Amino acid sequence: MLISGGVDSAVAVHRLLEQGHDLHLFYIRIGLDTDEGDCSAEEDIEMCRFIARRFGCPFDVVSLHQEYWDNVMEYALHTVQQGLTPNPDIMCNRMIKFGYFEQRWGKEFEKTATGHYATTIEKNGLVYLGTAVDPVKDQTDFLARIDYSQLSHLIFPIGEMPKSDVRKIAIETNMPNASRKDSQGICFLGKINYNDFIRRHLGEKRGPIIEIETGRKLGEHSGFWFHTIGQRKGLGLSGGPWYVVKKNIHDNVVYVSNGYGTEKQYGRTLHLDEMHWITSNPIPSQLKELDITFKNRHTPTFISGRLIHIKDSEYIIESQEKVQGIAPGQFAVIYDSDKRICHGSGIITGQMTEKLI
Repeated sequence: MLISGGVDSAVAVHRLLEQGHDLHLFYIRIGLDTDEGDCSAEEDIEMCRFIARRFGCPFDVVSLHQEYWDNVMEYALHTVQQGLTPNPDIMCNRMIKFGYFEQRWGKEFEKTATGHYATTIEKNGLVYLGTAVDPVKDQTDFLARIDYSQLSHLIFPIGEMPKSDVRKIAIETNMPNASRKDSQGICFLGKINYNDFIRRHLGEKRGPIIEIETGRKLGEHSGFWFHTIGQRKGLGLSGGPWYVVKKNIHDNVVYVSNGYGTEKQYGRTLHLDEMHWITSNPIPSQLKELDITFKNRHTPTFISGRLIHIKDSEYIIESQEKVQGIAPGQFAVIYDSDKRICHGSGIITGQMTEKLI
């Protein structure tokens, strides 16, 4: 059982023990005390030790710091440097929690459990990644890059519970972290400010902020890598709202459009590449299209659309409604039309930016 010191994984431990499982608890340390990217604050580890003692479970802290830097932080920096929008949490789950950890420690056990809000669904002899009961807490979008062997080894003890019930159990069982707030930070940064992290590695380079409709210069930015398509806050412009709708990487220009209803921040077509299916390709072999729901960011809201296979790993999503902030580099996560099964994900490419110009 992977634990973090938070209330979700603590309640997951409680539920698994109630079900009669024999548990060994692990905490994955991905940062060093003096290094950036330290998600492993000492207070978290101490809380994990307390939980292990409380339930009488063996507990180990394992370090995957170098693997995390090589596979997650380097990916994030490289993606940002290309003017794209990364999702480090997706890569952390695939490469670290269910990658290196599974290869070195998890394979010694029958199953690996986590406090993710997700479920598994058995259908026609296969296992599928299922959405959580609580749509606000659902984390299947962060798991949309794991593979079938990883999914088949996983248990999600709290995926069929609303967050309110998790808190209730924590209070009723006198968990030491029952009232602890949920982590709001990006996994790979912990308590470090995102812009500070980017600035430390990519520096600053002043460039113009241009109103896309008029070509008028509105201000300056410190580098296109600090901004992403669909961004509204942090631009330092008056008379807003202003949305980032395009970036010229070569000339270090950020283009914005004004107003909540500006059409420049919306699109209906998402071009995807590097499509990854967790269990199997949901499109029947004799067809090229499928009705789906999808997400292009972490949100409780599913968007209905049509998935069209172009060639190889290239696909297009034609959305039934306007989609705000289609950011190249981000993942579009594919679900069935009933919003129950997460089939996988594809990386949004830059082709759709023409729809926003």
